[in-house]
Amino acid sequence: MTALVIAEHDNASLKGSTLNAITAAAQCGGDVHVLIAGHNCGAAAEAASKIAGVAKVLVAEAAYFADGLAENVAEQALALAGGYSHILAPATAYGKNILPRVAARLDVAQISEITKVDAPDTFERPIYAGNAIATVQSSDSVKVITVRTTGFDAAASGGSAAIEKVAPASEVGKSAFVSREVAKSDRPELTAAKIIVSGGRGMGSAENFKVLEPLADKLGAAMGASRAAVDAGFVPNDWQVGQTGKIVAPQLYIAVGISGAIQHLAGMKDSKTIVAVNKDPEAPIFSVADYGIVGDLFEIVPELVKELG
Repeated sequence: MTALVIAEHDNASLKGSTLNAITAAAQCGGDVHVLIAGHNCGAAAEAASKIAGVAKVLVAEAAYFADGLAENVAEQALALAGGYSHILAPATAYGKNILPRVAARLDVAQISEITKVDAPDTFERPIYAGNAIATVQSSDSVKVITVRTTGFDAAASGGSAAIEKVAPASEVGKSAFVSREVAKSDRPELTAAKIIVSGGRGMGSAENFKVLEPLADKLGAAMGASRAAVDAGFVPNDWQVGQTGKIVAPQLYIAVGISGAIQHLAGMKDSKTIVAVNKDPEAPIFSVADYGIVGDLFEIVPELVKELG
């Protein structure tokens, strides 16, 4: 029994989500192999070989893998699938684009966004926006699984896996990379941040979001938002936390002016410590908050900044 993890990377380094997927793969039992499909990706392969628990790193190198097009990476995974009992990838935009293609071609059911491995064939995953946990048992010969990164600790370093080159699968040719626009920020990336300061509809306007910036600066935090704030045009889409946004689980999550709709809670309720600031004492956010402050955010946030020195 051997698991294959499709690594998310930028050819130079691994994305943090891959480390969580490796932890999940190790819990499935047996060896763990990591697939690096890329171009000039030796540095990413070297990084994968140093992860504890990884037995082998498979490197498929070709120019058409450079930008991670889902069709091409899925074809590479399918070329290797015969030797594996489990194929996993992180439940990010990258993994969610690749694995459904793999599952369909293998004619098996994909098991999505697992948060726990109960047995090699049995997994837990959230349903109904995280209000219930389904236990899923699969009888498929190959388990195709996306891993919710907040459910598993990142794999540690300290490994010394062998690196093996494999023949690259043929280019599918159904899509072509055109361009990529990457949002640049001096703040930590939202899904990897240890502290997040989020604002909601209660902020009132895009201009008012600047009230949160000194707090985020003091804490070295990423900034997030509820869907209501994003839909209102206060902040960019890539700030959205929630069921239809980014799933996060930082050490500290500060929710300011967020009522706590079920869709938002689904994206952040696994945070280690939650602090809520809202003028409505009945706001649902207080049901998951470890610390709650009832009051005017435009008075409370500056006071918090002042107390932080």
